[in-house]
Amino acid sequence: QVQLVESGGGLVQPGGSLRLSCAASGIIFNSYTMGWYRQAPGKQRELVASITSSGGTRTYANFVKGRFTISRDNAKNTVYLQMGSLKPEDTAVYYCNARITVTSHWGQGTQVTVSS
Repeated sequence: QVQLVESGGGLVQPGGSLRLSCAASGIIFNSYTMGWYRQAPGKQRELVASITSSGGTRTYANFVKGRFTISRDNAKNTVYLQMGSLKPEDTAVYYCNARITVTSHWGQGTQVTVSS
C-alpha cells in the first residue's frame, strides 16, 4: 500500500518560513520523481517544484524561484520543501506527488496559510 504523508504545514506570517516534509512508504522511493503541488481555493492544482529520483535535477515554478528549495533524502524515503519569503498568495493546500512513467501517487495534503 502506497502512502505519502505530508507534514509541516501551518500558519505563518508574510516573510516567514516553513519546511514541509513528505514521508513515503510502499514504493521504491529512489526510483520516483517527487514533486510538490499546491491548490488554492477556486484554483487548479499547480506544480510548485519537482526533483528527479537521484536528486540531480530540480524544477521550480517561476512563482517560487529563489524562495523555495526542494530536496530529498533517499535513505529516509522523504522529500522536503523549504519555503521562505512566504507571501499571502502562497496560501494553499500543498500536496506531495510521487511519479514514475505513467504511475502517480498523491498525499492527502497539508494546509499552508500565510497571513498576518
